[in-house]
Amino acid sequence: MSVFNTNTRVAVIGAGAMGAGIAQVAAQAGHPVQLYDNRPGAAAQALQGIDRQLGQLVDKGKLDAAEREAISARLQPVESIEALADAQLVIEAIVENLQVKQDLLRQLEALCADDCILASNTSSLSITSLAAGLRRPQRVIGMHFFNPAPVMALVEVVSGLATDPQLAARLYQLAKAWGKQPVHTRSTPGFIVNRVARPFYAESLRLLQEGAADCATLDALLRDAGGFRMGPFELTDLIGHDVNYAVTCSVFDAFYGDFRFQPSLVQKELVDAGRLGRKSGQGFYDYREGAERPPAAELQSTARVDRCVVEGCLGVMQPLLQRLKASGISVTERPGNGLLRVGDATLALSDGRLASQRAREDGLSNLLLVDLALDYTSAARIAISKAADTTAQAQDQAIALLRQAGFSVSEVADLPGLVVLRTVATLANEAADAVLQGVGSAADIDLAMRAGVNYPCGPLAWAEHIGLGYTLRVLQNLQSSYGETRYRPSLLLRRVHAQGGHLHD
Repeated sequence: MSVFNTNTRVAVIGAGAMGAGIAQVAAQAGHPVQLYDNRPGAAAQALQGIDRQLGQLVDKGKLDAAEREAISARLQPVESIEALADAQLVIEAIVENLQVKQDLLRQLEALCADDCILASNTSSLSITSLAAGLRRPQRVIGMHFFNPAPVMALVEVVSGLATDPQLAARLYQLAKAWGKQPVHTRSTPGFIVNRVARPFYAESLRLLQEGAADCATLDALLRDAGGFRMGPFELTDLIGHDVNYAVTCSVFDAFYGDFRFQPSLVQKELVDAGRLGRKSGQGFYDYREGAERPPAAELQSTARVDRCVVEGCLGVMQPLLQRLKASGISVTERPGNGLLRVGDATLALSDGRLASQRAREDGLSNLLLVDLALDYTSAARIAISKAADTTAQAQDQAIALLRQAGFSVSEVADLPGLVVLRTVATLANEAADAVLQGVGSAADIDLAMRAGVNYPCGPLAWAEHIGLGYTLRVLQNLQSSYGETRYRPSLLLRRVHAQGGHLHD
């Protein structure tokens, strides 16, 4: 196989949003690119769309007009697949159907030279299965771009069972030369991103189903406390519930019904009703003309507090003290078990137990649990839940303290792990299992989740920030509360914690 350079002839099959985006990326990197689609005129129409997008970049001063012309000149629409015979790299971005893709690859193998690389942009299909039956399966590889391809940085370089390791290394370097952030992954269900991301949707869907809070509040908490760019309900509305639900079902089936990946009845009902999100006008939210987005629930307080007591270290919540002091709260620190007391109220970081359970087991009265935040010094919102015997006065005092520190405070029902904490813990757990099973390295998995779905922090790095022991405790308490294997802690988390090591070692 020849070395990649800007003379390497690239062909892209499929002129939809993904195919056109990949063609644009390759042309911007300097390659001559052929774009083919079996729909007459679709390739030419897609290239007109690319030229318009490049024109917008010129108007914004982000691209030189001469470079726009050069990029467009490197893009050629073709009306027959036979025109791709001289391509050195073919990337297919057609319908996500195994049989259709296999048929295309067999056709390309007969058409193209033996050293032509055949890449698939599949987001969920097995590269091993796609290559099966070909004469040269070692030249088949996955190059999974993320939508929109010209903007999103991540490319998953996916190796099937027969893929030549040297080819994977070369495609990794090619993706870097195209300005992308590539990661290596094995061809397992969901690869990295579509596997590890499942808990982000699944936990909020479960919280909604169990009456923790409404969609707007749960979304706001994951944005304003967790630092995620979008909450799960607004994100699935954007993706489309038919697409998101289908991916979940695909991963669930591929893992032989492992309960960790169980699809949600709440989302299925939306799909059954045709409420697919933005594209249909309704999903979790209403996008029809005149509809207004409901606000997140926010607690108010009539109390006034000016002092609190901190007993021991608050763990990952310790930076909250800096914020309390900056807001004029007098903070007294003394030894203890990681509790914050204000008036009659006792506050503590959730450890995955129900607030009522923890109050009873630890002998704490008027207990309110505080959720995880990405950064307690700057988070705009925080979630709390309360034990059943917490008085209205104690709750009011706790709310007053947090509001005076500048938080919007949202209450969620007394459920294990609250919102951000259980989401982060389950994301880290799934990421750890992916490392354990050789799907990708810890560094690549964290990078994939940041670059591919804009997570504010890689889930494994986040678990280490919280503390592996604490993350394990949260998962164990979740598993104990629900009695389900869904929350079973990864063996890798257990092993690394027992060894006193780090996940990125």
